[in-house]
Amino acid sequence: MKQYVRTIWTVVSVRIAVLRAEPERGEITTTVIVTALMAIAAIAIIAIIVAKLTEKANSINLGIG
Repeated sequence: MKQYVRTIWTVVSVRIAVLRAEPERGEITTTVIVTALMAIAAIAIIAIIVAKLTEKANSINLGIG
């Protein structure tokens, strides 16, 4: 049982050391912000296109009435 606990402890310790040594720990925040801004821009562009299409469709005279 002691050997099992030591093995687990060693594996966890090594994994923690590797995670601390990796230099790319702060990139997730930048990626999330850029993705959110792109999603907001896409929604705004779609809203503008829908508004222009609706305006154009409403301006068509069908000769009814």
